[in-house]
Amino acid sequence: MKNPNPGDRREIARSHAGALIDEGLRQHMLRVYNYMGLGLVVTGLVAYTVGTTPAPFMPIFLTPLKWVVTLAPLAFGFFFSFRMQSISASGAQTMFWAFCAVMGLSLASVFLVFTGTSIARTFFIAATMFGATSLYGYETKRDLSQFGSFLIMGLIGMVIAGVVNLFLGSTAVQFAVSVIGILVFVGLTAWETQTIKQQYTENFDQESLQKLAVFGALSLYLNFIDMFQLLLTFTGQRKE
Repeated sequence: MKNPNPGDRREIARSHAGALIDEGLRQHMLRVYNYMGLGLVVTGLVAYTVGTTPAPFMPIFLTPLKWVVTLAPLAFGFFFSFRMQSISASGAQTMFWAFCAVMGLSLASVFLVFTGTSIARTFFIAATMFGATSLYGYETKRDLSQFGSFLIMGLIGMVIAGVVNLFLGSTAVQFAVSVIGILVFVGLTAWETQTIKQQYTENFDQESLQKLAVFGALSLYLNFIDMFQLLLTFTGQRKE
C-alpha cells in the first residue's frame, strides 16, 4: 500500500483536528443546554410548589419579604457579573442552581394570576421561539455581533420605558414594551448562542470550559425567562 505524501498527511491531520474540535464544540453546547434545561426545571418546580401551596406562599408574598424575593435575582445577577473571573467552576454551578431556585420564588405568583393551562401553553410557545432562534444563532454563518450593540441598547431602552410606565400606568406603553422586549430577547438569544459557540476553544482547560458552560447557560436561561414573562402578557389567561 502506497504511503500518503506529506501534503496528504497534512490534510488528513487537519481533517482529524477539525473533527475533534467539532466534537468538542458539540459536547460543550450540549453541556450549556443541559445546564439551562435543568435550571428551568428547578425554577418551574420551585415556582409551582410555592405558588400552589399557601404555607410557603403567604409568609413570602403577603409580607415585606416579597421585595427581597423580587429583587434577589437582580442581586444574583450583579454578583455573577462581578465574580465571573474569580469564581471557581463548582462555585459557579452552585450559584447558578441557587439563582434558578430564587427565580422560581419570584415567579411563584404567576400561578395565582394565570391559569395552569395558559402558563403551559405560553411555556411551549416560548420554548419553540427560543429553540428556533438559538438554532439559527448556532447554524448561521452570518456574523451577528454587529447587532449586539443595537440589541443591548434596545434592552436598556425597554427597561427605562418599563420603569417610567410604573408611574404612568399606560396600557399602550406596556403593550409596546412587551412587543419590543420579545423581539429584543429573540435577537439576544441568537446573538448570544453564536457568541457562546465562538468563545469555545479546545485549548481551554476543563475548569475554564465548565465555567464557560455555566455562564453561557445563565445568559440563555435569562433570555428564555424574560421571553416567557413577556409572552405571558399576551397569551396568559387570568383566573376569574
